[in-house]
Amino acid sequence: APLHVAQITTLAAGGAYDGVVFHRVIPGFMAQTGDVRFGKDLDDMSRAGMGGSQLPNLDAEFSDVAYDRGVVGMARSQSPNSANSQFFIMFEPGYFLNGQYTVIGRVTEGMELIDQLKLGDSSSGAIDGMPDRMVKVSVTE
Repeated sequence: APLHVAQITTLAAGGAYDGVVFHRVIPGFMAQTGDVRFGKDLDDMSRAGMGGSQLPNLDAEFSDVAYDRGVVGMARSQSPNSANSQFFIMFEPGYFLNGQYTVIGRVTEGMELIDQLKLGDSSSGAIDGMPDRMVKVSVTE
């Protein structure tokens, strides 16, 4: 998904993800983050998950990569062509997402840290209290 990866890389390289919270964490499913617009205001988390970046939304780049544990996918609204900056990391396989959401990568190390994220409500994923956040996001090859 070259266009999605390029957008994520641009945002990360510019520091846009630094301090962004995991606003939706559903036990046994996935952890979502990446709202660079509303996901940094620790005093008001009410809009976290509703925003994106100033970059344009992206057209879907679906693949045949299965949504296994550790796969990273782009979050979007109802429209397949609405991904922007938010992404999610799978705790467990979610094959019903296959071909529905753009895969952008896979966790290659540190999955035990993802497993330690503060869990949200079992249906909505909403976090009670202060959510975990990405302190610093770096681009590596």
